[in-house]
Amino acid sequence: MVQKGPRPLVLCGPSGSGKSTLLKRLLKEFPDKFGFSVSHTTRGPRPGEKDGVHYHFTNKDEMTAAVQRGEFIETATFSGNMYGTSKQAVDDVRRTGKICVLDIEIEGVKQVKKTDLNPLLVFVMPPSIEELERRLRARNTEQEDALKKRLETARKEIQFGQEQGNFHIIILNDNLDKAYSELREFISTNVEDKEQALRGL
Repeated sequence: MVQKGPRPLVLCGPSGSGKSTLLKRLLKEFPDKFGFSVSHTTRGPRPGEKDGVHYHFTNKDEMTAAVQRGEFIETATFSGNMYGTSKQAVDDVRRTGKICVLDIEIEGVKQVKKTDLNPLLVFVMPPSIEELERRLRARNTEQEDALKKRLETARKEIQFGQEQGNFHIIILNDNLDKAYSELREFISTNVEDKEQALRGL
């Protein structure tokens, strides 16, 4: 199905949990070790987002057709938009010998667990729903009803994230430095070929 290579790293967590910040830090510190799998989405780009860098921006018809052709490892619909990880995106990273990092939703995690990718699964927890709401409001990117939907989804995600056996590790992001060092520690102890993957960690 997908090229063999190092085990992919899956980061999951509610919007506003800080997983993107942790991910950026990891990719910045170890650009030669990790490669980000660029997801597809049918939502429009936000200010500053570039096609092929942040997402592959597409439309519903094209993405639905690609899913039907079996080109995706996982897909999910979120706030009325489709998101997904294509086999090609993961292959592109794994061919370079880097550890492929996926930033995906709960539905995607369930689907990826059924593949032969055997990923390392990390769930990033916000300190509380109240703090999550504060962070999302501070972004000021959404209308009230969309925000309420996100918080409702976040509650379900947190519930799934805390269930035994769904993730290899749960990282509570109440302090970014602490959360990042937990992530680094987890990766360095779980990557199969430690020498090749995280020399210098």
